[in-house]
Amino acid sequence: MDLFQPATELAGLVRAGEVNSRELTEAVLDRIEALDGELNAFVHVDAEGALATADAIGAGDDRPFAGVPIAVKDTAAVAGMPYTLGSDAFGDFVPAHDAFVVRRLREAGFVIVGKTNLPEFGILPVTEPRRFGPTRNPWDTERTPGGSSGGAAAAVAAGMVPLAHGSDGGGSIRIPAACCGLVGLKPSRGRISRGPDQGDDLLVQDGVLTHTVADTAALLDVLAGYEPGDSTWAPTPAEPFAAAAAREPGRLRIGWTTTAPVDAPLDPLCERAVHDAAELLASLGHEVDEVQAPWTGQSLFEVFTMVFGTPIAMGLFFGTQVTGREPVEELVEPLSWRIWEGVRQRSALDYLLARTQLGAFTRGVVALWNDYDVVMTPALAQRPVRIGEIDACSAEPMEDFRRSGEFTPYTAIFNVTGQPAISVPLFQGEDGLPLGVQLAGRPAGEGKLLSLAAQLELARPWSGRRPEARELQQ
Repeated sequence: MDLFQPATELAGLVRAGEVNSRELTEAVLDRIEALDGELNAFVHVDAEGALATADAIGAGDDRPFAGVPIAVKDTAAVAGMPYTLGSDAFGDFVPAHDAFVVRRLREAGFVIVGKTNLPEFGILPVTEPRRFGPTRNPWDTERTPGGSSGGAAAAVAAGMVPLAHGSDGGGSIRIPAACCGLVGLKPSRGRISRGPDQGDDLLVQDGVLTHTVADTAALLDVLAGYEPGDSTWAPTPAEPFAAAAAREPGRLRIGWTTTAPVDAPLDPLCERAVHDAAELLASLGHEVDEVQAPWTGQSLFEVFTMVFGTPIAMGLFFGTQVTGREPVEELVEPLSWRIWEGVRQRSALDYLLARTQLGAFTRGVVALWNDYDVVMTPALAQRPVRIGEIDACSAEPMEDFRRSGEFTPYTAIFNVTGQPAISVPLFQGEDGLPLGVQLAGRPAGEGKLLSLAAQLELARPWSGRRPEARELQQ
């Protein structure tokens, strides 16, 4: 059974009775058992629960993804499964409820097989938590699959599941998508509810990691929309996202830049990917121009760290609350503790001023989309780094945090602005690793972005590429 097949196609097979959900789920569980000892993508597998869910699904089920297995990143509550955010602070906590995003996955008919690994509290763009150990990239097991949705990306890239849930607060879907040769969309701010445990989130959005743009678009239709109690939400699209992805985008104005928001050296392969993509876009009839990046000369690292760090500190506090403990240094990695201390030393006024500064910065950046429909950048500044190269437990963890920004300088800007952005694996480098670019759209403009990404996929198909290791092939 081909577990690299798009989820939409697998759902069609189940619906038509050509394969049943139990067979599909057993194939997924067998592949997890065969590969996860090396890749360490999962932190929890619920084989019994998954098979019970699969057995209740029959042919003719009209839910869009009935019978298709999926994994959930351990940032979302799944009733009856451990919830840790990759940290010892959560102990053995098991929630009794689903996050809204998980409830929507269930309502769409998915079979949840388990939860995937992430760096502690989702901080770093590598997935090497002290509690669970490193997740390895199926394309090169000495390298990172990215983070923070690294377990999700490794599981999909290795064909352990056809797609997986992820979340993105600074690039955490797009970075692992670029490392592992997948499609990774960060939706617009407020597109997908963060409830019931969380309200508005300036930076983080949920999403998925997939092999195809069509799967990404179809999942966005499942996950997007207002939930009772949401205080803000993205406007309803004019048409389903799957419909937008299925039609031609028309002639677009596309700008590109390799200038990063932080001072970071750019790997020649990552730079070449943008130039090659610009040529491809022009050949498809688009108007393509190099642009001056609106973030040039603005250093917001400290301000971003303050805003980014506050939900991390809240995560530590929540973890100790549900386990009845006090926040202490021994429960978390050195980087998490440094961020906790930094947040505690600042006032509520400091935080609000930082958010205001980011808001003012956003207005200047988004103005570029008055002249362009889409802006393209590298997805990464470096090739996927080696395991251990960025270390949350080093003697100087904040230096590792700063260095991680040099690896991934292009993604967090769109968490700040709230715009949709997608990483697409257009190329493969001479080093054998996937090579992608990032496309960013107008606020609430996922439809046009998905349409363009689908056009690129048709022009330069990528879903047939597989990690070369023999044991990872179907």
